Amino acid sequence: MENTYAVQMKGITKRFGKVVANSNVDLDLRKGEILSLLGENGSGKTTLMNMLAGIYYPDEGEIFVNGEEVVIRSPKDAFDNHIGMVHQHFKLVDVFSAADNIILGEKEEKLSLKEEKQKVIEDSISNNAECDEYEKEEHPGVLSYLTAPKRITDKELKKRISLLPWTRFARTAKFNWLKKNRANDLQGIADKYGFDIDLKKKIYDMSVSEKQTVEIIKVLYRKADILILDEPTAVLTPQEITKLFSVMRKMKEDGKSIIIITHKLNEVMEISDRVAVLRKGEHIATVETKETSEKQLTEMMVGKKVDLNIERATPHDVEDRLVVEHLCALNHEGVKVLDDVSFTARSGEILGIAGIAGSGQKELLEAIAGLQKLNTGEITYYDPAKNNEKVDLRSKTPVQIRELGVRLSFVPEDRLGMGLVGNMDITDNMMLRSYRKGIPFFLDRKNPKKLAEKIVDELQVATPSTQTPVRRLSGGNVQKILVGREIAAAPTVFMAAYPVRGLDINSSYTIYHLLNEQKEKGVAVIFVGEDLDVLIDLCDRIMVICGGKITGVIDGRRAIKEQIGSLMLGRESAAENTDKEAAQDETK
Repeated sequence: MENTYAVQMKGITKRFGKVVANSNVDLDLRKGEILSLLGENGSGKTTLMNMLAGIYYPDEGEIFVNGEEVVIRSPKDAFDNHIGMVHQHFKLVDVFSAADNIILGEKEEKLSLKEEKQKVIEDSISNNAECDEYEKEEHPGVLSYLTAPKRITDKELKKRISLLPWTRFARTAKFNWLKKNRANDLQGIADKYGFDIDLKKKIYDMSVSEKQTVEIIKVLYRKADILILDEPTAVLTPQEITKLFSVMRKMKEDGKSIIIITHKLNEVMEISDRVAVLRKGEHIATVETKETSEKQLTEMMVGKKVDLNIERATPHDVEDRLVVEHLCALNHEGVKVLDDVSFTARSGEILGIAGIAGSGQKELLEAIAGLQKLNTGEITYYDPAKNNEKVDLRSKTPVQIRELGVRLSFVPEDRLGMGLVGNMDITDNMMLRSYRKGIPFFLDRKNPKKLAEKIVDELQVATPSTQTPVRRLSGGNVQKILVGREIAAAPTVFMAAYPVRGLDINSSYTIYHLLNEQKEKGVAVIFVGEDLDVLIDLCDRIMVICGGKITGVIDGRRAIKEQIGSLMLGRESAAENTDKEAAQDETK
């Protein structure tokens, strides 16, 4: 009986000291299927896949590939078993081209001189046979003469054979030889699966989607039949996600088996055949996608019922709180990162900001917080404590801006890179915002400790105590502390950049509800997000930024994903369908 499983993982256990990341996990992947792997933060998804990809080695358990038990101790072992993993953070050399990155590390198949002579003769016979076939057909015109295959004469064949020793030496000394002779193979893979990629393009000139394409072609070129994709849609536009899913379906039709790790349940329902759910390092269930629902999957992940509705109340008592006009800024390399940016943030509203990663979102929020140097432009804050008196934020220091109630909660890739100190405990990190309020020479630790305990309790931060150093917490718990601390300061303008990045679905909805609570209190909320579905459900207005420019402002209640995606790619024509009144209001 033919084996129907590409991969079977049986009784897999992995420990890191006293922490059990995976406990007796059973997982199977069928041939020619797409399997989604779901789980909360810290459920062991990536650890499990890293063992299949050869990055970790299991402490217990067995791995079978195509029915045969295998030992995978390194990525090379994984490739030898035709397993390839595309990581969320790409492993590419920026100054190399796509083709260079794909073949990097490959060793050319070594043939003896005798075998190589035989190969040259066989290639010559094949070429001349092609010439014979071509000559039997009629090909009139000069162009046909120029494009006709060239016959290899006996004299030319002898010359090629005599030069073989020198050719072999040059081949080992020159990397470009390998690239030139693999160009057709690489282009063939791209054409076969429908990848739109220029293989000569440098990585530093590529979009996130193009870099991901290079990573996928890289594992396919190494003859991977089993692909693991870690959060592949995290920073893609809807159009790019559609293209990726089309490629995945073609790979599936070609017999490839694919595991996709994702937090987006709507994508799970769209692309996968089956769904495997992990919770706290254990395998809960594997179900057929067509026989389940987003609600059921969420309950399996969390272990209890979760309300997945985002309530969006109609704004009331709306006032202009922050007016940004004609902002321009350059980065340290002299490249324009903000280009004539103008918009208004209003109290009692959530203004969403959508855009491909690196489009200027970070620089925009840092400019408002006083952390980004500006070349031109104005930032006006209307202070509710002084009867909406105008305040020029460009003339204020970051500390003065914060004291006015303009708060920034930014979650970068390095979660401890902004706002929190890893070696400090939770209480001390609360004090970073309040130590100036103590009397001279004495610090008030009482109130920060109460605040830390409140955040741990209300946001369900998983920590042994408030004395635990922040660096020992998971990324999701670090985010809860950061967002909770900024909200506790009772801001009038609250800027949240990627507050749910990497969070599981239960924690994400806790943050969404907190943002809605701030809106109800009359706070002007600016929310930078990656999930367009959430932006549409949560925000009253959605501003789209591309290459540092505002390409449109859309009413959240009338927005559609495709429209936002077009604006994210800088297609100005898409702005014709945006909320014109909102767009005009932003430019006043």
